Amino acid sequence: MKIGFIGLGNVGAKLAGSLLRNGFDLTVHDLNPEFVARFTLRGATPGTSPAQVMRDCDVVITCLPSPAACDAVLQEMLPEITADKTWMEMSTTDEAEVKRLGEMVIERGGAAADCPVSGGCHRADTGNISIFAGCDRATFDRIFPILTALGRRILHTGPLGSASVLKVVTNYLATANLLTCAEALVTCKGAGMDLATAYEAIAISSGTSFVHETESQVILNGSRDISFTMDLVKKDIGLFQQVADRAGVPLEMNPLMMQILDDGIARYGPRELSPNIIKRLEDATGLDIRAPGFPPEMTDVEPEEPGYEVVPRGR
Repeated sequence: MKIGFIGLGNVGAKLAGSLLRNGFDLTVHDLNPEFVARFTLRGATPGTSPAQVMRDCDVVITCLPSPAACDAVLQEMLPEITADKTWMEMSTTDEAEVKRLGEMVIERGGAAADCPVSGGCHRADTGNISIFAGCDRATFDRIFPILTALGRRILHTGPLGSASVLKVVTNYLATANLLTCAEALVTCKGAGMDLATAYEAIAISSGTSFVHETESQVILNGSRDISFTMDLVKKDIGLFQQVADRAGVPLEMNPLMMQILDDGIARYGPRELSPNIIKRLEDATGLDIRAPGFPPEMTDVEPEEPGYEVVPRGR
């Protein structure tokens, strides 16, 4: 099976690396030729265009920064899609948009699946990330060997588009966690608490979370580096807002979170690392939220293992 991978950014490069590491015949393409060259040195075949990648591969994976970028790439690939082709969209994108694009693929006889990932860039790098897959069961079974090379926990979420809904739900929750962790850490510092002790107190309590156990550590280190930026966070919770609006759910928290991100972007720029949203409170209070002993970036300590399907309860 020949696999194409388009989009070698922060997440895409790590996912593509897992395919290479697991021995897949891989063709890669990116607008940045340096990214492509790095993979060519590791044994991948360079692609010349999205159309050429789709023409020469059985399965093409896209991992791109925006719905507009996904649309542009898919439109280039569309004339090359035939009954033996599969498109896997691994970007965080809009449910309605991935369904629209996926239907174009299906109309030409191909198969389509939205397969966003969750769990942090450090786990994407080791093949231990979680993957949601929205598609019919036959397509899921066909791409399952690829999914289990890319990730550890694989969930078939239902039809095309369902994975994208759940992905932005989880990113909304992660963003809420990040903002509350920032407020908690600054409050602890202002109240005279030792920050390393405060971190451990939260970590062993009912208030802990995946975000606290990962992002709070790089916040306290001062690097704030999780390979994710404020503009991407704003995009993701904006997509969640669209899901809620279509469903007629009158959200209260998310609009406020979007305002906070807008303010952070206005102050520090769209490409500022997302944990630096805490700088709004550091600037307002004059407090320095750093402590010794925390790592500058997160690493995955779990060994790489074959992926498996997560089966919902009651199935």
